[in-house]
Amino acid sequence: MSRRGTAEEKTAKSDPIFRNRLVNMLVNRILKHGKKSLAYQIIYRAMKKIQQKTETNPLSVLRQAIRGVTPDIAVKARRVGGSTHQVPIEIGSTQGKALAIRWLLGASRKRPGRNMAFKLSSELVDAAKGSGDAIRKKEETHRMAEANRNHSHLLSASNNQHNFDQYLDSFFDSKCWFGSYIPRSDCWLSACV
Repeated sequence: MSRRGTAEEKTAKSDPIFRNRLVNMLVNRILKHGKKSLAYQIIYRAMKKIQQKTETNPLSVLRQAIRGVTPDIAVKARRVGGSTHQVPIEIGSTQGKALAIRWLLGASRKRPGRNMAFKLSSELVDAAKGSGDAIRKKEETHRMAEANRNHSHLLSASNNQHNFDQYLDSFFDSKCWFGSYIPRSDCWLSACV
């Protein structure tokens, strides 16, 4: 048992205009060299561009994009007996959101375009529609987890291992590798092709 006290849970603050925690998380991830006012400018310009493109609430587009990019499962490198295995692990909601934001910003930085606000707005709209580099990254992560599902027993020898194996089986049986739902009676591989 730790002699020190447990760390307090930090609650994410909300941004001044939209009063939303997701926007603040996005601002903190886009931030470079301590220039927070520039990060706020980029985000708010991107939100304005989303409003003009889609003529809907930009917050709902942002939520939909992050929900679409958030992974359910990922792989973690685990060293066993001299060889490294990719072990699939379940991801919590906060870690999933953090990964989704990181992937969205990385994909928007790679995009060709005039400025960051334009690139970010384009990536968010694409992710909300179900396309774009960030969505491709999520599908690739799920594919890697599916390919390495036989290494799930290496995660730990805890009581939750059996439950996690059941979760993996139900996850991969109910979903296709690119995330669409199919009936259980069909083979998941034949439905993908």
